[in-house]
Amino acid sequence: MDITSFVLLGRDNALVYGDYSTYHSQLSKRMLSSRKKLGIATRNRGKFHKTEAITSENIAENHEYVHLLLLTSERAWAQAMSIKAAHATGRKGIAGRTKSHIVSRLNRAAITAHSLVEALSETTVSGASTRDILEAKAYEALIVGAMQFEKHTWQPCLQSYAVSRVIYTALTTAGKGDIYKDLLADTIDPSIRYAAYQLKTPRTIPIPTIAHKAFPDSDKVLVEQINEVDPGALSGESDAKTSLGNPDKAPDTITWRSREVRIEDAQIALAWASVNAAKQNLAENLAKGKSRSPREAAAAYDDILTATQDAVDATKQAIDELRSEGVAQSDTRMQSLQITRTAVNFEMISWRIGRNRVLTGESDGAIEEHGRSKAIKKAETEGNDDDESGPTELPISRKLTKLKEKAALYDGTLQNLESIKELPGVAADEALSGRLNAFVSYFSALKALSIARSHAIIGNVANALALIQHASDRCQFATKQLPESPSGAAGSPPNIEVSSDAVRQLSDLVDGELRRHQAIVHVDNLRKEELAKSTVAPAPLVERLHQFPAGGVDLKNIVEFPPKKALIPVKPIFLDVAWNYISYLGKTPVAAAVTGQTPSTAETASQPAQPQKRGWFGFGR
Repeated sequence: MDITSFVLLGRDNALVYGDYSTYHSQLSKRMLSSRKKLGIATRNRGKFHKTEAITSENIAENHEYVHLLLLTSERAWAQAMSIKAAHATGRKGIAGRTKSHIVSRLNRAAITAHSLVEALSETTVSGASTRDILEAKAYEALIVGAMQFEKHTWQPCLQSYAVSRVIYTALTTAGKGDIYKDLLADTIDPSIRYAAYQLKTPRTIPIPTIAHKAFPDSDKVLVEQINEVDPGALSGESDAKTSLGNPDKAPDTITWRSREVRIEDAQIALAWASVNAAKQNLAENLAKGKSRSPREAAAAYDDILTATQDAVDATKQAIDELRSEGVAQSDTRMQSLQITRTAVNFEMISWRIGRNRVLTGESDGAIEEHGRSKAIKKAETEGNDDDESGPTELPISRKLTKLKEKAALYDGTLQNLESIKELPGVAADEALSGRLNAFVSYFSALKALSIARSHAIIGNVANALALIQHASDRCQFATKQLPESPSGAAGSPPNIEVSSDAVRQLSDLVDGELRRHQAIVHVDNLRKEELAKSTVAPAPLVERLHQFPAGGVDLKNIVEFPPKKALIPVKPIFLDVAWNYISYLGKTPVAAAVTGQTPSTAETASQPAQPQKRGWFGFGR
């Protein structure tokens, strides 16, 4: 019947674009539509008849009766939440009459939800499954818990939310866990934590443990139904799969730079246990497939990045709660949380850097790899089985794209290292600051080497040499700052730690590249000199005033003497004046007409004179 998904999807679709009052109006329209489908809606101007209670027989005939009960309960709940939201922002808060109205509407929703549970419980008539009954009971416990929360009766509130949490945890392991996980994280767990806080329960106790203690074991029917769906839900085994970690294996302390502090919050302990488990899974995953591509290896870091992010969020939430309670910064709990915050943030950034290192390739991308892609190799292998020709390199554009991607990964790594320096307590630790500076120099050298290779590909050998020289300086600095750093455990996944062997290998590689590019630049300069000597004599100095004389000024070649005839560009006005002196066939030049010395004068005089025209436009006498 999908009771939980029906309720949550309706809430989400309404609350995305509106508030609780919008949801309330939408529910009224949906209820009318549901009644029309069932044929029980009151006609227009018809006599009102009191609706009868929905029974198991009705549900067996049409499951729309289940939706009608859910819509009725949700409308009462939405009205209560709308009233609460409207009065929550006022100065006086929620007054007594308003509060009683909210409780009344929630009570109405709880009664409707209870009637749904009773109708479904008669399985022989209604045909409901155990999962449907558990979803209905979890929904009823959720509404009852909200009502008890408004009444400030914390023990019944905790018990109701505990029932809802245990049921949803059992349903999560059975399937469709994403819907229940969001409900647990956003609504149920914060309510359990607040109710437990009101009952003076220590924060070091995890939420799953609080829920199991508050769960009513006296309800034998409910216990049997939960065990039928998931036998490990009541024993706590399912919490290790659905929550942040196993509460029984959660650590009590956390160590950071030889300082061990007690974990003050249960959520942090569960998150840290999940981080430790993710470390082991990552090491095993990377050890299994060593021939995988960099992208496949980087995908294995997703779990540990999620776990560390959850630990960071739990620590921040604990610090914010203490600050809201007015706890001073000098308090021991706050000091422990600040150290925990630095430790979990350092762990998260460390694995981010490790993922970037895996993506760059072997030896952190120091080795130049421009081989063919797997798809091209496979196609060539299938097409030419007997072809033993050498490997074909990638085109220049593809090489430059790969180097650009590497440079972007190095930039991300350097930004992560800078964010570590901003964590509390890192700047005062000289040993850690020195190691971080060495790591920054190491990755800066890799970035400079990658950019230098891109310049060498397009022919800018001088720029490549300068960048490689910068990379060599960075490697020397890293070697001094990290002379005897531990190489780390064999087979451990890459993270922020860089061994001295890796720095030494990079330094040797950069020195070799430096010598090679020095030779390339020297040969390139010799070629340019030979090319300059083989060309014609340079132009005089007066024609090269816009160029800087890098090789000195030749005072013997200032101007050209004796000057040679050459074309000189002139302005168009000079051409207009010269046009008058150009002779064409059948046309007398103006200058010659003035002097009267033209070769055609005799011919013009021998011709008979034409009669002169008179009058306007040649007309008249």
